[in-house]
Amino acid sequence: MAKAVRTQSKGTEKKEVKVNTVLITQPKPDTDKSPYYELAKKYDLSLQFHPFIRVEGLSGKDFRKQRIDITEHTAIIFTSRNAIDHFFRICEELKVKVSQEMKYFCVTEAVALYLQKFILYRKRKVFFSPDGSTDGLLEVIAKHKHNERFILPTADNGKIDIAQFLAKSNIEFSEATLYRTVSNDISPIMQEAFDLIVFFSPFSVQTLFDHNPKFKQNGTLIGAFGPTTSKAVEDSGLRLDVKAPMPNAPSMVSALERYLADLKK
Repeated sequence: MAKAVRTQSKGTEKKEVKVNTVLITQPKPDTDKSPYYELAKKYDLSLQFHPFIRVEGLSGKDFRKQRIDITEHTAIIFTSRNAIDHFFRICEELKVKVSQEMKYFCVTEAVALYLQKFILYRKRKVFFSPDGSTDGLLEVIAKHKHNERFILPTADNGKIDIAQFLAKSNIEFSEATLYRTVSNDISPIMQEAFDLIVFFSPFSVQTLFDHNPKFKQNGTLIGAFGPTTSKAVEDSGLRLDVKAPMPNAPSMVSALERYLADLKK
């Protein structure tokens, strides 16, 4: 299969955009049937997987220090699968029974569907942003703000736009720190050169600059999944080339597929 290459013209200068090597800043898939491998085969890509961050859960003892009673809340806002995992982990550790009447507000449909791992999924109890954006989720939350008391699971080093919105809108909520995000050592992997680097968390972008504060993008292409990750990329002064989710590309794989197909035109 031919590699994804396109020649771009800028004035009289022509610059060839090519994608041969891709760094996915997540753990290597558990199965050989991952769509990433299918994509690599189709476009003759060399894939590397290296998680830039890891998540460490807070203990039930540490959570108790926050003096938050989960049972006093009627709705939960989830911004990631990590938040879901650690919320239900804490509930199990502290033997907290979550009400069947609890409502769930999720940043994307994929995050909402992940709830099926823990609850009986009922559409009238689960809501999500129609376009996968933070603004879309905030609009959904605003429609219910007078009837619910929200709990917002977060990381201890996270800055969440949703918390700021809830506070400004005088919405009753509790911000519950359930886990922390820790940087991994990326020195070995960053000694290699990549045509495309794909990020899935704002913390991964931060890890890149913690490793190399003077990082220059130059010709490296950048992909980002999720609105907060995209914002972190752009706030860092990087050019964002591949963005997901989008209406025509709900996953990172589908966004990469469209981008690579376009390069070949």
